[in-house]
Amino acid sequence: MILDVIAILIGLAVLLVGGDLLVRGAVSFATAVKVPPLLVSLTIISFGTSAPELVVSVTSVFENEPGIAVGNIIGSNIANVFLVLGIPAIIYPISAHVPGLRRHVAALLTATAAFTGIAYGVGALGMATGGALIAGIIAYVGFLAFMARKSHGRDPVIDEVAEYAEGARENLGASILYIIAGLVGLPVGAHLLVSSGASFAADIGIRPEVIGLTVVAIGTSLPELATVAAAALHRKSDVAIGNVVGSNIFNLLFVAGAAGLAGGASLTEVSQRFEIPVMVLSTVVLALFVVMRRDIGRMVGVAFVLSYAAFIAALAL
Repeated sequence: MILDVIAILIGLAVLLVGGDLLVRGAVSFATAVKVPPLLVSLTIISFGTSAPELVVSVTSVFENEPGIAVGNIIGSNIANVFLVLGIPAIIYPISAHVPGLRRHVAALLTATAAFTGIAYGVGALGMATGGALIAGIIAYVGFLAFMARKSHGRDPVIDEVAEYAEGARENLGASILYIIAGLVGLPVGAHLLVSSGASFAADIGIRPEVIGLTVVAIGTSLPELATVAAAALHRKSDVAIGNVVGSNIFNLLFVAGAAGLAGGASLTEVSQRFEIPVMVLSTVVLALFVVMRRDIGRMVGVAFVLSYAAFIAALAL
């Protein structure tokens, strides 16, 4: 059991470092060969920052642990709202009054409705539903491109490009090494995380979904937490809240779609009864703050974190 815990922590570390190296290497490579920044943001960064969740979910399906894949998708979206926005809001209030954010929240609500419809209507992610979700993310990225051009590159969901672009070095050799390290690290970390997580779940007698909902979801949300905390400290609310909205859309469409195409995953009765309703609730709460243009203040931040703690406690029970 102790070895499983150690392997889980090592897997998470390798996964996160590998994902970061892949994105930074790809951005640096694209900068070196003069790829337009908007294209870099819409493709490399948008898809690359979802790489840890993607590789974990696909690996889980391949290794016959679909519960971890589903738990990762649902758990990441819950953690992104209650934890990733909650903790920084305690540090400094996050404004939801961000121009252009409402249309992305509408996309998030649509993606949530599509995923929920699949969960209750079909009961599983498969080839057909996975293909439909992938079509949805392609349409969304096309929408991002259109709106970003219309607003001259400024958009609350793709502003994260600045963080990576600032550190990009126009060095092809280093970029390629980063990309290779990321491509190697991601599957290695995912395999360690999934196999050890499944073994740990079996040892203590819990559903594999719980590992995906907790350890994996929190672990893969750590980069978002770091980004949003830094944005809150620098009073960049558009980056903070836009990062969470964009990440949740990609989880529901890109990651869930890829898991369906990789072989599929069932959505259990327990997930339908408890975890998916919590995910929908967290999404609706976030949408209400954006639509009403209310700040996510310190007291709300505390309420978010306590809500997440209650969710974890309910899973433990």
